Amino acid sequence: MKQTFLIFCIWLYAASGLAAEWNPFMGFYQNQIALNIGQGVNSGFIIPPPSQIVPFYLIHMQYSIPATFFGLPARQSINVAQTIGMGARYGWQWDKFTIPMGFLSEDIALVEYEKFYFAGGAGAGLQAQQNKRLGAKLLFMFKLTAGWHLDEHWGLEVFMHHFSNANTAPENYSYAFYGIGTTYQF
Repeated sequence: MKQTFLIFCIWLYAASGLAAEWNPFMGFYQNQIALNIGQGVNSGFIIPPPSQIVPFYLIHMQYSIPATFFGLPARQSINVAQTIGMGARYGWQWDKFTIPMGFLSEDIALVEYEKFYFAGGAGAGLQAQQNKRLGAKLLFMFKLTAGWHLDEHWGLEVFMHHFSNANTAPENYSYAFYGIGTTYQF
C-alpha cells in the first residue's frame, strides 16, 4: 500500500511539471476554441444510455485556457450553448426547452496517449429561463470527452453532456446530449 501511494505521489508530481508546459487538450498553445453539436436523449441518469433519442439538440461554443487540477492537466472554459427542441416525444414538448445557456467549466485529462485524451469535467451556469423539465435557472454540468488531435492546431472530440439542477428544485429531469465537436488551438 505504501509503495502504491509513493508511486501515485511521484506520478502526480511528474504530471504537474509536464502540465505546466504541455497540455493534452491544446498542446503548447494557450488558447482553444471549440464548436460542438449534440443530439438529445431522454434520461435522468448522470451518464444516460443513448436509447431514447429525442428531437432536442445542442449547439455549444467554448473558449478554454490550460490549467491544472491537483497536478493533473486540465482546461478551464467559458461556455455558451443553445438548446433547440422540436416537437413532442416521450411525454415532453421539446420545443418548450429551446433555451440559451451560459456556464463555466473545468475538464481534467484522465487518460492521455500521444494524440488521444479522455477527460471528465464539471461546471455551473445559468439557463435563460426556468421550465418544467429543469425547475431552476441554475444548472450544473457533468461531461465526458474523448479527443483526438488531427494536427498541431485542429482536433476532434466526442462528448456526453449532462445538465441538471442538482435537486435545487422539485423538477429535475435533466438535459443530456451526445455529440461531436471540433477544436482549434492557438
